[in-house]
Amino acid sequence: MESALRTVTVSLGTRSYPVYIGEDILSRVGGWLQESHRRGQAAIITDDAVEALYGSPVAASLKVAGYNVSTHVVKRGEKSKSLASVERLAESLAQAGVDRHGSIVAVGGGVIGDLAGFVAAVYYRGIPYVQVPTTIMAQVDSSVGGKTAVNLSAGKNLVGSFHQPLVVVADTATLKTLGQREWNEGFAEVIKYGVIRDRTLLEELAQSETPPIAELVQRCLEIKAAIVAGDERETLGLRALLNFGHTLGHGIEAAAGYGNMLHGEAVSLGMVAAAWLSVRRAGLPPEEFVQLRQLLAKFQLPTQLPQTCSKQKILQSASADKKFLGGQIRFVLTPRLGTAMVADSVMKEDLELALDALAESHS
Repeated sequence: MESALRTVTVSLGTRSYPVYIGEDILSRVGGWLQESHRRGQAAIITDDAVEALYGSPVAASLKVAGYNVSTHVVKRGEKSKSLASVERLAESLAQAGVDRHGSIVAVGGGVIGDLAGFVAAVYYRGIPYVQVPTTIMAQVDSSVGGKTAVNLSAGKNLVGSFHQPLVVVADTATLKTLGQREWNEGFAEVIKYGVIRDRTLLEELAQSETPPIAELVQRCLEIKAAIVAGDERETLGLRALLNFGHTLGHGIEAAAGYGNMLHGEAVSLGMVAAAWLSVRRAGLPPEEFVQLRQLLAKFQLPTQLPQTCSKQKILQSASADKKFLGGQIRFVLTPRLGTAMVADSVMKEDLELALDALAESHS
């Protein structure tokens, strides 16, 4: 049943934590934080749009659990994911009296989760935090795994830290207030999980008009939890599989200007490019490339590079990406939908050809 509480565990020894997935569970945030044996002040970090919708119920839950609560708000959008925002939030936390015994509660989408998580990682050299993701993108992906970061003009997520949350609370009722564009962008990450690990998921998405969202969140997070448990800091190559579509996707997002193209939209384009390269470098059957592109289009995600995106800027931003080591590209390809691999055979010239193909009309 959609309303049943689902739990996924991220197994990291003494730093293991649960992810709770269900409908109308914001009232339990305080209790779950309390169960982690945290006391002290609870500081909510959110954006102005989410605060108006969900700030009060989360604050009420924390107060019922006995916490002193302060709320710290940034402007909605990718532009808030910056070092300037980190400084402003840290000053605000200090003024509110949050000390090393306090906790941060990140309420919002991927921008807030990354930003608040990074603030938690560096404030007082690190304090605990809770993720309360309110978008599909954040619920199926970014809220879990401990990657926190902010952007630089040179590229996305270039300043960050690994800092795992205490608990993740994914209330699927919050997804009802998403706009259509934000709803659709989340399915870029859902589709990514199907490409790298679960071909059946892709087939079900292609056939379903109303995907069961709680089940999708659980299935995606089970894949991510297993990968994170096996390669938490991306040193073994396993976690790199989660970057399918992201190498060029991050470059496209930066070239378009942060906030002009949603993260999931850029990842959609990155996946089309990665699949095109997979046909040429990994033996992906051309019909599976077409299937992937059609599935992305079903969720109104872009499959053609806008003319306004400079290929030179995309490659420049991509070259600054963390997936480039000593100039060598760690590029994720899919030999068959449902499996993925990290390849070292992809050259800069291949990326240029992929962008050329991505810019061509598919009509």
